[in-house]
Amino acid sequence: MKLEELKLQHFRNYQDLDVTFGSGVNVLLGENAQGKTNLLEAIYFLALARSHRTSNDRELISWEADTAQVYGRVLKHSGNTPLELTLSKHGKKAKVNHLEQAKLSDYVGQLNVILFAPEDLSLVKGSPQGRRRFMDMEFGQMSHKYLYDIAQYRTILKQRNRYLKELGNKQQSDMVLLDVLSDQLANYGASIINARLNLLKRLEVWAAQVHNEISQEKETLVFRYETAVKAADLSDTQHIYEALKQGYQDRREKELFQRTTLIGPHRDDLKFIVNGKDVASFGSQGQQRTTALSVKLAEINLMYEQTGEYPVLLLDDVLSELDDSRQTHLLTAIQDKVQTFLTTPSLSGVAQKLIHQPTVFNISNGQIQTDA
Repeated sequence: MKLEELKLQHFRNYQDLDVTFGSGVNVLLGENAQGKTNLLEAIYFLALARSHRTSNDRELISWEADTAQVYGRVLKHSGNTPLELTLSKHGKKAKVNHLEQAKLSDYVGQLNVILFAPEDLSLVKGSPQGRRRFMDMEFGQMSHKYLYDIAQYRTILKQRNRYLKELGNKQQSDMVLLDVLSDQLANYGASIINARLNLLKRLEVWAAQVHNEISQEKETLVFRYETAVKAADLSDTQHIYEALKQGYQDRREKELFQRTTLIGPHRDDLKFIVNGKDVASFGSQGQQRTTALSVKLAEINLMYEQTGEYPVLLLDDVLSELDDSRQTHLLTAIQDKVQTFLTTPSLSGVAQKLIHQPTVFNISNGQIQTDA
């Protein structure tokens, strides 16, 4: 999978841009606040119909404009696929092959991307919310069903939490709707947990291999999915569904008191275990960074395994956060394998030596020039 062409109109500090990219490593050079990260954000937005930097889409539109447009031409095994997103005060419109999509969930997955930025190094030691977001964003690109299930789950979760607030200390006769919402939530929650476990099992295989190589066979990485769901068999969706329903029943009084849903995939977590110890709590900073890098590189192989296409890799100023050894492993792993977009103030050191024939773009104040 390659992003061959990108057109932007009134997106951030790009007023009118039309650029074609190389199939290998595309290096975006420039000082801070010139538009390097904005360009990566546009590619990410084209793929996922959302920004990784803000939840307010209005911030993506240039201040003097009312609308913004992002167009991309994606090359896949099946041929060229034009993608188009239009942003306005009325919301988003998405088109695939010039046909408007009724749901954004039908749009996502046409262009698969993996973003690796300095903040992703906190995946290991950061909040459970960040790790849940990581699973949902990455697995949603690989599976339309997962994307649909997580959207439905969030909608019903909001309804259930709102109803729990309304119920307060009312009598049992008011519990019929709560039971209906609990059943719906358990249905989607079971599907999500099952999908997460299946995909994490495959991701773990790839990540363990990478981690073992980077640590020179001194460390072993395993994943541990933590959930309060007490299912007899977490590999069976029906068992998870039944355990979730029982979990809601067991926690009913507590949920009514706290007025929120206390069990389900929205509260689960993912732990990374290196040599038998939780690397977030007991690992060195080096082990934590190696784990994060291993997971990101493993995603490349998992996406290829699940979709038959390698994703586009977005590296946002991440090389400056990695030592020479980890830079070497990252750049060696991606070379001649995936189309990559790399932002950096300058191309030097290990990167300059290892990147073969990069396509270099100089970015200044929302303008791009290609090195001859």
